[in-house]
Amino acid sequence: MLEPTGPLPPEIYWRRRVFAIGILVVALALVIWLVVMAVRGANSPGEAKAAASSSTSSVKKPADPAKSATDAPKSSAGPAPSAGATPVAAGQCPDQSLAVKVTVEQPTYKAGEQPVFGIVITNISSVTCSRDVGSGLQQISVYTLDGSRRLWSSTDCYPDGQADVRNMNRGEQAAFQVTWSGSTSQPNCAGERVPVPPGAYSVVAQLGSVRSAAEPFNIA
Repeated sequence: MLEPTGPLPPEIYWRRRVFAIGILVVALALVIWLVVMAVRGANSPGEAKAAASSSTSSVKKPADPAKSATDAPKSSAGPAPSAGATPVAAGQCPDQSLAVKVTVEQPTYKAGEQPVFGIVITNISSVTCSRDVGSGLQQISVYTLDGSRRLWSSTDCYPDGQADVRNMNRGEQAAFQVTWSGSTSQPNCAGERVPVPPGAYSVVAQLGSVRSAAEPFNIA
């Protein structure tokens, strides 16, 4: 069918124009709908959850121990002590768990002989604990018999000694011997050292704040 030539009637012209506008509106609406769906798909809860999970995993992933020396296992002994905490370390025997006893090898020594003293440290607590009982921490002192005057101490001239950490069970003992030259001494090894004259004396041993009973002996 051939379309008429020449100017279109007004009613046909407006119908065609309205139809073209309608097609443009539908096409624009379709484009807007597609854009909205694409945006919603990118921001869907499933993707947000997956992104969060990925981020969490990257934070919690442990470092490779071979690449960092700081990733070595830390101690599980508990929090570090505060500045005001007791200096006795956890598991170490406190003074109140120890008993100290001093002995004399023989009751009487001749002038010029060197008395030999024994010191025995006992764990009197109900648990196993450790303690440094080295010679630098032991103190053995000789007094006049009435205890009024100190004549010699093992730490006066030899304040330093080797550490000797003992792990002691309940009732276990650590025993040591000290030989005395028989001469007097003063702190820091000051003054002249002279032989102790014949007489009656006593010896006392100490570790920390734990002090033994005095043990008498004689120099003839």
